[in-house]
Amino acid sequence: MPSIFSKIVSGEIPAYKIAEDDNFLAFLDVFPCAKGHTLVIPKKEVDYIFDLEDELYAGLMAFAKKIEPAIRQTIPCKRVGIAVIGLEVPHAHVHLIPMNSMADMNFNSKIKISPEELNEIAEAIRAKL
Repeated sequence: MPSIFSKIVSGEIPAYKIAEDDNFLAFLDVFPCAKGHTLVIPKKEVDYIFDLEDELYAGLMAFAKKIEPAIRQTIPCKRVGIAVIGLEVPHAHVHLIPMNSMADMNFNSKIKISPEELNEIAEAIRAKL
């Protein structure tokens, strides 16, 4: 059964897309730790990040690196943290989270953002790419 991320890739489920190419997709997390919390995924469904082929793994990190400056320029923060948890969705992905303190990377504390604001944030980040 396809993961929720594969359904986003195929267009079955909508997402607040930030950037996309043939192999990777970046979109806003709808259950974010902080405003601008972005997920970066390979389009190829592989459950565990360390099971990715070396080229795909390196490409995922390079794609995330391209997204980070746009997030940092859009969302006031000291840094954009990166996390790989890998338990919540069986599809390799990285979290890019704007942060001003370590507390901003708390996955047990989610914030609520309206669909309208998520759309505005996605548009603002895209404009910086």
